[in-house]
Amino acid sequence: MDILLPIKWVIELILSTFHTVFTFLGLQSSWGVTWVLSIVCLVLVVRTALIPIFVRQIKSQRNMMLVQPELAKLQKKYKGKQDRESKEKFAQEQMALYKRTGSNPLSSCLPMLLQMPIFFSLFSVLQTASRGEKGVAFMGTDLAKSFMDSSFLGAPLKHSLSTAEGNVSVFVLGITMIVAMTASQFITQKQIMAKNQNAATQTSQYMQTQKIMLYAFPLIFMVSGIAFPLGLMFYWLTSNFWTMGQQYFVIRRMPTPGSKAFEERQTRLAKKGKVAEVIEELESEAETIDIVRENSQRAQPVSKKRNKKR
Repeated sequence: MDILLPIKWVIELILSTFHTVFTFLGLQSSWGVTWVLSIVCLVLVVRTALIPIFVRQIKSQRNMMLVQPELAKLQKKYKGKQDRESKEKFAQEQMALYKRTGSNPLSSCLPMLLQMPIFFSLFSVLQTASRGEKGVAFMGTDLAKSFMDSSFLGAPLKHSLSTAEGNVSVFVLGITMIVAMTASQFITQKQIMAKNQNAATQTSQYMQTQKIMLYAFPLIFMVSGIAFPLGLMFYWLTSNFWTMGQQYFVIRRMPTPGSKAFEERQTRLAKKGKVAEVIEELESEAETIDIVRENSQRAQPVSKKRNKKR
């Protein structure tokens, strides 16, 4: 049984719907631009549907950054202890810390992981269509043949760099898209590290993971892009541009407390005379930090004298 069948069904529905819309507007069915626009619209639908998950990811990432000092204390506590019991206790306390603070070390990978089934389903749909064969539901033989015959700037969308067969247009367009995908991914990750990290995160294990991702993901794009058809690369490139723009908006409007982006936002608000908003944001962020830190520590009884001082 094909576990991706429901996803393929939805992808074919969206692709065929947008293809019908664009042909109704006057574009030829077998034009490459008709299929490229349909694939771009598919990305917009998918990424719009993932916005609620992205919002949760942002909250988890911010909590992950704020909890770094507590995580560093925990790592220091078990530093040098290699026995099995210590390792198990460290893992248990670490997971408990993540659970109490609502943070997740894999939060930055979540949107990409959720997109992988969609990506591979689209790959299967386009591969079937490139042979002129009928899909699982809405991709009939006429529509499949239309995709099989389509080309963009002289490059057939069904071809990849590995199947270019000497077609210079496929080679030029493929290389250009791989460079664009690699650059957009690198810029997205770089702006997170350069602007949206606070001082406590800079030397943390979380930061080391981000540095690995900075170079690992672009390398994946470079290697895997050779085997993917041009039609699929349009999906990937559009999704990367969406991520880059989305990340820019988040860093500018909802930066991590204590980061360079947070300071820049406060400066912009102050210049616009929004002092009250600056104060409100600072108090809100301070309260968030306090809540995360309090949740990451065990509740301890407070003496009357200490409570009075507070």
